Amino acid sequence: MATLARLQARSTFLAHQYYFRNSAVDVFRKKEYDAAVKIQSWFRGCRIRAYLRYLHRVATVIQKCWRGYLGRQHYQLIVKLEFCTMKMNLYNAMAVRIQKRWRGYRIRKYCFNYFYLKEYLKAVSETNDAIREALEEFAEMKEREEKKADLEREEKKRDYQARKMHYLLSTKQIPGIYNSPFRKDPDPWELRLQKAKPLISQRPKVKQKRDINISNWLACTSARSLPQSEILPPIDRKQCQGPFRDITEVLEQRYKPLEPTLWMAEPINELKMAREELRKQEWMRNINDNRFLPFSSYHKNKKYIPLMHSSSKYGPNSYGSQHFRDENPKKWICDKDFQTVLPSFYLFSKYGKLYSKAGQII
Repeated sequence: MATLARLQARSTFLAHQYYFRNSAVDVFRKKEYDAAVKIQSWFRGCRIRAYLRYLHRVATVIQKCWRGYLGRQHYQLIVKLEFCTMKMNLYNAMAVRIQKRWRGYRIRKYCFNYFYLKEYLKAVSETNDAIREALEEFAEMKEREEKKADLEREEKKRDYQARKMHYLLSTKQIPGIYNSPFRKDPDPWELRLQKAKPLISQRPKVKQKRDINISNWLACTSARSLPQSEILPPIDRKQCQGPFRDITEVLEQRYKPLEPTLWMAEPINELKMAREELRKQEWMRNINDNRFLPFSSYHKNKKYIPLMHSSSKYGPNSYGSQHFRDENPKKWICDKDFQTVLPSFYLFSKYGKLYSKAGQII
């Protein structure tokens, strides 16, 4: 019991001692923990940095080996290409040399052979001389033929002129213009006129009358069954000598078609026809097409629409109620009546209608 009493008496002191010791240990424990953490972090950093340096060295070695391998491969490829290029250049140079030798031999042998070309040019010159002589002879022959043809044409032209002027030939009573009595020898045209024959104009061909069978009614209808004027027979006489007109031209002028004047070409009822045409045009230009229905109730329900000139707010228009041509004697200057005068561009036709120069009916 005494021991228990002593322990109870010392319990307070023991509690203080325990608390003091534990608090001191906690303070030193924190410092020791921080120091241990710092030592571990430094060591681990050193170890990681050493490992990274090792990895860098290893990666550098690997990259160096790989890049060396790639460089050696590329260098071998470049060497192969250069070798192939050198061989191709050598082969091309050898081929050019061979071609040069062969082409020189071929040109000298076949194309530009001096002796062969000399013989060829000699043959060409001889052939050219022969062809030139033949062409000169042909040109001379053509020139002679053209001159001969020109002379023949001139002779034919003179003969035709002499035949045309045969009426100028001198007779026993009257000498011609080419046989002047004051000349010793007659003119060459006089001799030509004596040799020539007079020119006779061709007679107009007469159309043969078609034989129409009356039994065939189609032929009768084709002939229109009307009397037709027959073509006059040609005048059986010789042509007069001298500058007279041709018979065909005279007949064409005599029997030309009828060309009536404007007075005769217009019908006699021209005025009536013009009025009818004017009525048709007015009917075509009419705007109001409403029918006049005085005995129906249709228009009774229709709304009345006033006219514009009567419904205007500015006053009624003078057109319709007061015409602009109305006479106002109060405004006259003198007592004489005013008479309107038509301008010069209005003309009266033969039927009494008033026309303008443009041809419009007024």
